[in-house]
Amino acid sequence: QVRLVESGGGLVQAGGSLRLSCAPSGRTSLRYAMGWFRQAPGKDREFVAAISWSGDSTYYTDSVKGRFTISRDNAKNTVYLQMNSLKPEDTAVYYCAAKLTIYSSKYYRKRSEYDYWGQGTQVTVSS
Repeated sequence: QVRLVESGGGLVQAGGSLRLSCAPSGRTSLRYAMGWFRQAPGKDREFVAAISWSGDSTYYTDSVKGRFTISRDNAKNTVYLQMNSLKPEDTAVYYCAAKLTIYSSKYYRKRSEYDYWGQGTQVTVSS
């Protein structure tokens, strides 16, 4: 079993930055590809970014390309989402997700592919 804990959310003005962190605990010796999703009020949970276990492959949804960066430090068992140039439409609860994988360089974009989820952290961007 893996438990994911997100941190780093908060309130920021448009154009500002935040860095989210996700620290898995439990069976962290296994290989996990990681992803970030978000859910705004009244909307479905949507994919934001993904990173392979090795960290050499990443993928972003179009609306955050050039503004968000996903990264990981396997020595610290931590995944990050650096969010710059934030917009009010980025306001949502952000969730970290982990996918057990045998592939070093594969990332996953579908919500159904992930095995574990965090509780979420609120990001609010004011205009």
